[in-house]
Amino acid sequence: MNNNNFRATKKVVVDAGHGGSDPGAINGNVYEKDFNLEVANYIYNRLKELGVPVYITRDTDETLDRNERVSRILNAFGNNSDVIVLSNHINAGGGEGAEVVYALRNEETLARSILDEIGNAGQKKRSYYQKRLPEDPSKDYYFIQRLTGNTEPVLIEYGFIDNKNDLYKLQNNLLDYGEAVVKAVTNYIGVPYIPATPGIDNNIYIVKKGDSLYSIANKYGITVNELKAANNLTSNLLNVGQTLIIPTINPDITLPENYIVYTVKKGDTLFKIASEYNISVNDLIDFNQLTTTSIVIGQQLLIPTNEEETNTITYIVLPGDSLWKIANNCNITVDDIVKLNSLQTTIIQPGDELKLSKNCNINTDNNPDNNINENDIKHVVTKNETLYSIAQKYGTTVDDIIEYNNLSTNVLQLGQILYIPNTSEYINYYVQPNDSLYSISRRFNTTIDAIKKLNNLTSDTLYINQLLLIP
Repeated sequence: MNNNNFRATKKVVVDAGHGGSDPGAINGNVYEKDFNLEVANYIYNRLKELGVPVYITRDTDETLDRNERVSRILNAFGNNSDVIVLSNHINAGGGEGAEVVYALRNEETLARSILDEIGNAGQKKRSYYQKRLPEDPSKDYYFIQRLTGNTEPVLIEYGFIDNKNDLYKLQNNLLDYGEAVVKAVTNYIGVPYIPATPGIDNNIYIVKKGDSLYSIANKYGITVNELKAANNLTSNLLNVGQTLIIPTINPDITLPENYIVYTVKKGDTLFKIASEYNISVNDLIDFNQLTTTSIVIGQQLLIPTNEEETNTITYIVLPGDSLWKIANNCNITVDDIVKLNSLQTTIIQPGDELKLSKNCNINTDNNPDNNINENDIKHVVTKNETLYSIAQKYGTTVDDIIEYNNLSTNVLQLGQILYIPNTSEYINYYVQPNDSLYSISRRFNTTIDAIKKLNNLTSDTLYINQLLLIP
């Protein structure tokens, strides 16, 4: 969506205030620096898409002292009057609403337009104004304006972190306000404004506090490995404000009727993988719509199989199980299990699901029934639990659990998985590492208050694998 036929008359430097060891304003475990980085990255990416020459002072949680920040601003496009500086901040002090401060050397036009657009996006408008240094009223109060030469800097305060209403808006609508700034700036510099596509624009996602690779991948219906491969990530660590490319599924791809998903490992080549699964390299390329024979670790490939090869059962790993023990019971090798399940390690845990051949002679009483609905509640048996206590927890009966899970005994084993029919109109969500009420509410397009009310939560504290009902 670049405006390639237009040439911007001005350049823009986007500044994410504070950062690193300088958190800015704080409200509990909520830090201004994180908000600043999130909205700054968003504005930077949107302006770049619209063809505006743009630079960002920091795109990670980095500590910048005053001198370094000013140096980056002035070195981006030079100390010129055609350079706009957007310094992004969150206020504190008990007020409510957005403010925009413009420099003594500039007119009010841009500041007024930014505040008006933020107001149109739903935030309360306070004022746009200039602020003078008390000891020398001929100078700007803020260094971002006082020390940035001939540029046109505006300091944008999106709301008050210590105001309940504003904090809610900042947690739920901050990027809407960022889009408002984009609209005001493009109109000001004469670049046609093209609204953002609903959702994440141009397959770009900006990491927020509480995000994890799992939560982001799950949100977009892709795998963690696909997300890592698209961004050349070698670890699962993310930084607030980090920009990720979201790979999309090509609607023109016709999937084979039967296939498995294979995750590329170190030392793999297309020839090696094709040989292992007794197919041709050309078939592998065609099924995956590859444009090159190069593959990367973590990339996922579809491996076409025949119906006999997909004739499998699901086995739930029990305490004391090992791949060697399972393989021995099935009269197959550990490598057979590893290959069938595309495992990256031979370490397994109770509750893990493994695909095994239906010819495998192994006790599958702990297996989920094939007709279980994917939205059913998945319960992992913990120490001292009984069918009675589980039935009480979910408002059902012992007989219903036995029948639904095809159990032949009332005896449960640690790590065993049970499925409870979901008769609720709500979505079941199990809390993942690094989840927060904020990230969950954004993911399901709801609000923190709605989740807390539905689940009778009295605090924002969550724990891993906690079941939440999502309205």
